Amino acid sequence: MNYGLRKLRTADRARLLAGKQRLFIVNAISHARNIENLATFLNVSPRTIRDWRREKFLIPYSTIILLARTHNLPLPEVIKREPQFWYVEKGARKGGLASYKKQGGTIGDPAKRKARWLEWWRKEGKAKMPETFYPLPFYRAKPSINLAEFFGIAMGDGGMTDRQLTITLHHINDLAYSKFVVVLIKKLFHITPSVRHIPETSVNLIVISRTGLVNYLHELGLPIGNKVKQNFNIPQWIQQNERYMVACLRGLVDTDGSVFTHTYRSNGKRYSYKKLSFCSASPPLRNTVKAFLKNHGFAVRASRGIDLRIESKAGIKLYMDLIGSHNPKHLKRYAN
Repeated sequence: MNYGLRKLRTADRARLLAGKQRLFIVNAISHARNIENLATFLNVSPRTIRDWRREKFLIPYSTIILLARTHNLPLPEVIKREPQFWYVEKGARKGGLASYKKQGGTIGDPAKRKARWLEWWRKEGKAKMPETFYPLPFYRAKPSINLAEFFGIAMGDGGMTDRQLTITLHHINDLAYSKFVVVLIKKLFHITPSVRHIPETSVNLIVISRTGLVNYLHELGLPIGNKVKQNFNIPQWIQQNERYMVACLRGLVDTDGSVFTHTYRSNGKRYSYKKLSFCSASPPLRNTVKAFLKNHGFAVRASRGIDLRIESKAGIKLYMDLIGSHNPKHLKRYAN
């Protein structure tokens, strides 16, 4: 028997006397020959028919009218018509009362809820938290020559957010220097940073993901966010120590500096000599570096506003002897 599909127009449920819904569905199944045919006719699943037969759920009022008319069944007495989700309010009330009893009458009282939560946290919750919930450990390196050089590196090619510190270096020209920086980080903080290659920009990112370490470095003077807008400068604990200043300047120039060859012709002859350049968009930092170099006998020339240069052969040699470099790229260019 093929009745086709029909859509019901109302979602109201019919509440019948006990046993009457089962009898009505049994008669409808008999007229349809089987549950599958009846389910197809009403556009519901066979399981829904069985649930109505067991009186697990109330049958839609429109379904009773439809079956009574199409199958010539006696129309049962409907005690009450319920809305589709009549049980929600009743269930919500029971659930709320159960929660209220379970939580000791703290529903609606923020202070009591917080007190109960703290009690649970101390007794059970803290012990159940996974290891990833806790801050990752690191060693709090004390002020030293190595830490001062790391600060120079981070102020040069580094950037810090609330959770990460990232040092950006060229993936080819600074590859050897990247390995030096990774070893320095391991030595200072007893952690291994991740190194990510970004082919679109030809760089390697050396990333430290430690909220605690970021906060510690910030306390020591390393800025979080845009360094230039904050007019960042070398921290005082470095400026007040001669050896720390040398190490910090080495880190700055190894990242934001360059050694290059200047070539020109005069009277038909070709001349070439080395120059050293350090660039920074932060005026306080440039002034501090310039003053330190001048106090140690360097002739420093400002170029293009953000560029400090040492241009004499003697000046370059003095720099390599006094400050030096850990960047193989600079050392190779100087040697050539």
